Amino acid sequence: MAAISRLQLLHHSSPALKPFLLFPKCPPSPSYCFNPNLRRKFSSTPLCSTSDSTHESSSSTVGSGESIVGDLLDYLNESWTQFHAAAEAKRQLIDAGFHLLNETDEWDLKPGGRYFFTRNMSCLVAFAIGEKYAVGNGFHVIAAHTDSPCLKLKPKSASSKTGHLMVNVQTYGGGLWHTWFDRDLSVAGRVIVRGSDGSFVHKLVKVKRPLLRIPTLAIHLDRTVNKDGFKPNLETHLIPLLSTKLEETSLESKEKSTASSSKAAHHPLLIQALSDELNCGIDDIVSIELNVCDTQPSCLGGGKDEFIFSGRLDNLASSYCALRALIDSCKSSSDLSSEHAIRMVALFDNEEVGSDSVQGAGAPTMFQAMRRIVSCLVNEYVGEGAFERAIRHSFLDMAHGVHPNFIDKHEEHHRPEMQKGLVIKHNANQRYATSGVTAFLFKEVGKIHNLPTQEFVVRNDMGCGSTIGPILASGVGIRTVDCGIAQLSMHSVREICGKEDVDIAYKHFKAFYQTFSSIDRKLNVDF
Repeated sequence: MAAISRLQLLHHSSPALKPFLLFPKCPPSPSYCFNPNLRRKFSSTPLCSTSDSTHESSSSTVGSGESIVGDLLDYLNESWTQFHAAAEAKRQLIDAGFHLLNETDEWDLKPGGRYFFTRNMSCLVAFAIGEKYAVGNGFHVIAAHTDSPCLKLKPKSASSKTGHLMVNVQTYGGGLWHTWFDRDLSVAGRVIVRGSDGSFVHKLVKVKRPLLRIPTLAIHLDRTVNKDGFKPNLETHLIPLLSTKLEETSLESKEKSTASSSKAAHHPLLIQALSDELNCGIDDIVSIELNVCDTQPSCLGGGKDEFIFSGRLDNLASSYCALRALIDSCKSSSDLSSEHAIRMVALFDNEEVGSDSVQGAGAPTMFQAMRRIVSCLVNEYVGEGAFERAIRHSFLDMAHGVHPNFIDKHEEHHRPEMQKGLVIKHNANQRYATSGVTAFLFKEVGKIHNLPTQEFVVRNDMGCGSTIGPILASGVGIRTVDCGIAQLSMHSVREICGKEDVDIAYKHFKAFYQTFSSIDRKLNVDF
């Protein structure tokens, strides 16, 4: 069954403008791959326009033929880890004219302004304030996440077996771990480097060349594997190979000198690769936090280049579509001139492991930001419950598309397909946050702009996953819909989704920002 990349949309507002949240969870190969130097195969439109020309009508803008697929591939190839995903989003927001805030500083916000902040360099919240915003009006939010299932280095990763240098890892999230065998792997993440003045600097690192590999056992030594299945022990078999064990070298000498009588936490050969990338001394690296990453680039594939083959589509595809929709919905000076609400994107970390962290959706990051924004914009007495009045609607996640080889895994009448639009996810037991009202609102946005939607429910005899949608919806009471991009091979080291679905998602999110207020005003539920 094809998977649906998670996406969550939230809307928060007064009785006139109700709040709404969208959470997307998520996309590489034709004859070419994408990188920043090969951008614009699909569109000549710059990522961030500085034009002040008059804004077109919503329908013509959203329905245009522009494609963001090439830019998404660039983003995926840059974003090997949650840290790189947040850093690249930060770069693009700054290029688009958004102002960087610090959570520890006092904020000075103005209607018509565009702002963002990061937390842990793996969580990011960006927002644009409508020029006609009044305290008590709503927040229109798209929420997604930056993390994906992967292998992470243990605090003490160095080990050796039968003359081989091995790197000890721990599993993160619910990955299809057998897909990590026999892949060209490397490491990426962040390190803390000691500066020449004694300070400590946070730096991101990515070793692009293949550095590691997890080899499978030869068929001659496992004759029944094709009959009984491949069932690796995740503690003893899922250990990447770094190198054959070195004879006494300068690196070994450094290991002995730096580790004293205790064993070094990480192989000097690995630390040397990091220092080469960072152009710093080995002894200057004082802490590392690394993911194991697949080095194969994200690219287009299929007989008509209609698919995207990539790791981390869940949830970077939705994250990028949401980020790009926010940037493009307010890139002109006139785009916020008639907006009464606040448009927001929230990208969280740690969704794959429950979201209970300071940078996850379980933390009050987004709601604290909303409260601070409302407080900053209060110029006079506005009555009781200004913040609470601004919080009552949301819209949210990625889904499983129907798998052509496993059709029976899908509920007969709810089989999402790739290239057929965003998938709205329903669950009567509230594993997804969608309600009849929020599903209607999301479909109405698509209907107005001729954008297709699909619906998904899990079979009654199968378990159901969940998203950050219920966490955000129940935390404050924001209306939410869970939706996402249909995909195959979810949580594999390489996933697949439809190229058309990426552009549909981008247009749907952009339409949400531009037209939701007018749609929501027409709906009365609790009156």
